[in-house]
Amino acid sequence: MTVLVRPQALDNFKVREFQMLIDGQWTDGAEGGVIERKSPGHGVVVSRYQAATKADATRAIAAARHAFDNGPWSTMTGAERSNIILKAADLIAARSEELAWLDCIESGKPISQAKAELGGAVDIWRYAAALGRDLHGESYNTLGDATLGVVLREAIGVVSIITPWNFPFLIVSQKLPFALAAGCTAVVKPSELTSGSTLVLGEILMEAGVPAGVVNIVVGTGAEVGAPMTTHPDVDMVSFTGSTLVGKLTMANAAQTLKKVSLELGGKNPQIVFPDANLDDFIDAAVFGAYFNAGECCNAGSRLIVHRDIADEVVHRVAALSAKVRVGDPLDPQTKVGAIITPEHLAKVGAYVRNAASAGANVSHGGEALDLGMGQFMAPTILSAVQPEMAVAREEVFGPVLSVLTFDTQEDAIRIANSIDYGLSAGVWSRDFDTCMTVGRQVRAGTIWMNTFMDGASELPFGGYKQSGLGRELGRHAVEDYTETKTLNMHMGRRKVVWSGD
Repeated sequence: MTVLVRPQALDNFKVREFQMLIDGQWTDGAEGGVIERKSPGHGVVVSRYQAATKADATRAIAAARHAFDNGPWSTMTGAERSNIILKAADLIAARSEELAWLDCIESGKPISQAKAELGGAVDIWRYAAALGRDLHGESYNTLGDATLGVVLREAIGVVSIITPWNFPFLIVSQKLPFALAAGCTAVVKPSELTSGSTLVLGEILMEAGVPAGVVNIVVGTGAEVGAPMTTHPDVDMVSFTGSTLVGKLTMANAAQTLKKVSLELGGKNPQIVFPDANLDDFIDAAVFGAYFNAGECCNAGSRLIVHRDIADEVVHRVAALSAKVRVGDPLDPQTKVGAIITPEHLAKVGAYVRNAASAGANVSHGGEALDLGMGQFMAPTILSAVQPEMAVAREEVFGPVLSVLTFDTQEDAIRIANSIDYGLSAGVWSRDFDTCMTVGRQVRAGTIWMNTFMDGASELPFGGYKQSGLGRELGRHAVEDYTETKTLNMHMGRRKVVWSGD
């Protein structure tokens, strides 16, 4: 049984029209194409974006290149850039209701969650602004009395930023403010499914005082717009969040001109549960971790690796709490699980469940699509008796599907956790500190949570091992990721003669 919240019709709703931002001007696409976005929760068109072409992307790159090479952004002091980024943060906070509504209506995420994400985004912008004032190099005065070495950090240049549909405003906020703090310029391509809040961000940045050409925003497909953004010789770096498959293509494109790449890719994240765990805390974390954002989250705790002695109890208690989760209208403040992004994606998630059941897994809760009269929804789903070799245990489903596997020894748990291609995050649940530390050190993942799950902070780096990506976002190193190092080797007095010329 699932608690349903039937969507209400969007009465008297006016479709919002968006243009692209290139070189400080709002403009239509070169060919006049339009992309329409239907709300996943209501099935009606809510936004129209100007569709960018390769020519539009090339114009945006040229604007970013000119803005970087000719200033003033790249030549401002860190304090000057920081003040503008802080003003942007204040403007984001002032328009947070509007931005959250756009993310909710375009992506299908619950409005309460979208509002919380905007609060997190504001904090990230303010943190990035602070880092922009503290970006510094190093000096070495131990190279001899007549030699001084100085290592500078300089902005890398033009950055292509490509973001996905699942966290539209939050993920661009994990990239763009750090690039700006370093002194870079950018071309941003949000997903063509959820571009609204990023385009509003363009308005905010212009109002905050970001000069023309520093931030350009184009909307279009990966084939049409993403390709030039990852191959053009005037782009110095690509920062991409999305699937591992597309991340590999992005890396291959960037390799043609040896661009730096930062990739935040997929995850199949385990929560490892030992018999001495506090199950009251864990059950809530298991349901939250699996169904947050309808499971459309690279960090989703989609694999429960549970000690065999407590597996039946865990499945029973997780199913009982899952039955109480409110699924439905994204605009209802009580909804916890909203809509699935597209009908095609819903079908893909359903196929994973059916294939797992055919392979011997038990559908212990949910498993079905939900007919709420409009939009597309899926019941929170638990698959038990899952084996490590099953696709549902190894591949990123990106939906509200939780797979339960069992282990007998600590070594088994670590082996199962590390047996897949991903290594984004993991959780360990035990009252024993040594167990948490041992497992946490041996599981190959970029973030390990101990007796909690999916907590985060602007100060903490985020990124993955293995095929979950390259580089880190957030934390003080995030701004450094958008820089190059330059060594100045300075000699004082006369240089020692090495070759006399004889």
